[in-house]
Amino acid sequence: MKLLKIIQKRRSIRKFLPQDVEKKKILKILEAGRWAPSGYNNQPWRFLIVKDRKILGKIAELTNKWDERTIKNCVSGIMVYADKKAIYNDDKDNFAIGACIQNMLLEAYDLGLGTCWICGVLKNKNKIDKILKVSKNFEMKTLVVLGYPAEKPKVPRKPLGKLMIKG
Repeated sequence: MKLLKIIQKRRSIRKFLPQDVEKKKILKILEAGRWAPSGYNNQPWRFLIVKDRKILGKIAELTNKWDERTIKNCVSGIMVYADKKAIYNDDKDNFAIGACIQNMLLEAYDLGLGTCWICGVLKNKNKIDKILKVSKNFEMKTLVVLGYPAEKPKVPRKPLGKLMIKG
């Protein structure tokens, strides 16, 4: 599929089929993420795959009600962290990690998977890090939930002209 079509068709998915996501597909998603641009090519992102439904349930309970339902409905998740030792500038590295996540979302869509970028995990990131036994050398940035979609949301986009400061 052409890239612009993938970008236009990808939507956040909050309802998933119970079907497991193949590890091969998850690794392709991570491969897409690792090719994102980063300042000085520092590649500050780190990934933790979470497939245990009990652990996902515990993470879900530490978010808000909206995100809780989504996490409890997914079959897999990818926690995205920043490696504190690799960071040279918080703002620039956060942009790079955002680009990494976007690559992952687009690759997942191209593989027939649905995703949702969940930032509600940040409100209790220290508790979640303890559940996942993650070193303090890593700073949680988000959770990307994924699975085979059980919905096809149609979310309208604002016309480009309304997004332009000057045309």
